[in-house]
Amino acid sequence: MNQFGTIMASEISETPKVFRTLLENKDAFTSIKNVLIEEKIQSVLILARGTSDNAAHYLKYLIETQIGLPVGLTSPSSVTVYGSVLKYSHTLIIAISQSGQSPDLVKFATAARQSNAYLIAMTNDDKSPLAAIAHHHFSLLAGPELAVAATKSYSAQLLISYLLVAEWTGKKINVEQIIGEATRVAQTTGLVSEAVEAASRDKEVVILGRGFAYPNAREAALKIQETCKISVQGLSTADYLHGPISALTSDTQVFIVAPSHLPEHSISEATIKIRAINPRIFWIGNGGTPKGSDIVIPGSNCDDEITSTIVDAIVLQRFALEFSVAAGFNPDAPLGLSKVTLTN
Repeated sequence: MNQFGTIMASEISETPKVFRTLLENKDAFTSIKNVLIEEKIQSVLILARGTSDNAAHYLKYLIETQIGLPVGLTSPSSVTVYGSVLKYSHTLIIAISQSGQSPDLVKFATAARQSNAYLIAMTNDDKSPLAAIAHHHFSLLAGPELAVAATKSYSAQLLISYLLVAEWTGKKINVEQIIGEATRVAQTTGLVSEAVEAASRDKEVVILGRGFAYPNAREAALKIQETCKISVQGLSTADYLHGPISALTSDTQVFIVAPSHLPEHSISEATIKIRAINPRIFWIGNGGTPKGSDIVIPGSNCDDEITSTIVDAIVLQRFALEFSVAAGFNPDAPLGLSKVTLTN
């Protein structure tokens, strides 16, 4: 019997412990409680790549919906390739990176600070270049992550994003519910078995989400691509209706990320149009409207969509892991990938 995926499985299982550590240290976020006012922040830009870029989309939704500030995603090549001179007064830059080492992120962050931006970083290395550049650094506290496909560090990025915005808005955090649901989801035996058995690497896979579910849809697609060596689309349900749905066939395997308390009307149009061509949908999470031959991968039962999304990241990671192992791949060390990607 092979031991493929044992490292990735172990790291996913550590997520509840990482959550507890972060939540027990949530007072650390009081250091940035008044930064939006003190720095007269008028806009926010998020700096990230890869998995961290998916966490950036989650943070973007959080700030836009909970605070109302405009939020954009940076283009590091504007500095590293085109040498742009930035003008970022009254701009908050939030850099998200597991390693904190990628040269393009470091160079952009340096240029942003020199242009009077205020810089917050979250990395898994307190001594990383990004941590050193930032006005404030928040550690992911995830411990060593050895599997190439990021799991517990992505979940930590989601939770830290939530803690940042909760500090700015004064939101009360249900600590024990988040930890309890993460523990339950991480320990549920056979959670993804039916979906793994029903899914095929030989047919197109599309993963959809909207609102807070969109970042996890992107991350699920990335995890399956990293571990299973197939091309997967991760899209907003709204964007899917604006063109890509024309490629939908009865063989397409459509996954919809639907955390608890997802507004049903947000995906109803897409669901109706998908069912007209392909009646079976795979659901990730406890939201949505499953029926007929649909397959549901159960998720968390947190009090709201925002925290359910954080916990449900564990679900999509477990699916990618077990789908990969079932296909005979080793998700711990996918060919052609390394743990730290150094882009210039």
